[in-house]
Amino acid sequence: MKIAIIPARGGSKRIPSKNIKLFAGMPIIARPIIAALESGCFDRVIVSTDDNKIAAIAEEYGAAVPFIRPRELADDFTPTIEVVAHAIDWLNKNYAHITYACCIYATAPFLTAANLQRGFKVLKDTDAAYAFSVAEYPFPIQRALRITSCQRIEMFQSEHATTRSQDLEPAWHDAGQFYWGKSQAWLARLPLFDSNSTPVILSRRQVQDIDTPEDWELAEAMFVANEILNQRNTQG
Repeated sequence: MKIAIIPARGGSKRIPSKNIKLFAGMPIIARPIIAALESGCFDRVIVSTDDNKIAAIAEEYGAAVPFIRPRELADDFTPTIEVVAHAIDWLNKNYAHITYACCIYATAPFLTAANLQRGFKVLKDTDAAYAFSVAEYPFPIQRALRITSCQRIEMFQSEHATTRSQDLEPAWHDAGQFYWGKSQAWLARLPLFDSNSTPVILSRRQVQDIDTPEDWELAEAMFVANEILNQRNTQG
């Protein structure tokens, strides 16, 4: 059995009610729920939450909320992998045996059904424990700068001060959208960010981290721009 697990606790501080705040006219959690349902990848789409309001909105858009997440797994310090493992364990005991689980973030409005399908194919076609979304950094990280305590500039890697950008190795970051995994990997708490995982590469215009109000504004602007580009491409 394949499931999607969307962690969505109620205690966001930097963006109050972040997981259900309206994003381009719809609760933001609704967009990944809809993408997961449209993908056809899952037998069930589950939302793991400690918040009754989030639960009601999730169910309104087609997700299931078969349990309320325990309080000890709903604080600022609980790792996502613990939330996913708890959901798999609960479903194994109370519903059916889970073979694959995909963790999907509630604040991933750029998630698409096609990328979820592609992610599952990547996982099945490799011997990796996980397959998750990544994107390339837009600027070479080898040429990153720091501001010192004296308000001066230093390079993190000064040996690359004159290296051409095209000669530097590309660097990638977690796109913060989805994490396909074999259920035994989640239950064993195997780490995600190492050789257990294989990448699912997304274009940069499909990716925006949303942690601050400024991030939110930028993401909404990107969402509108992507809608316009998609319409133009459809019209030829």
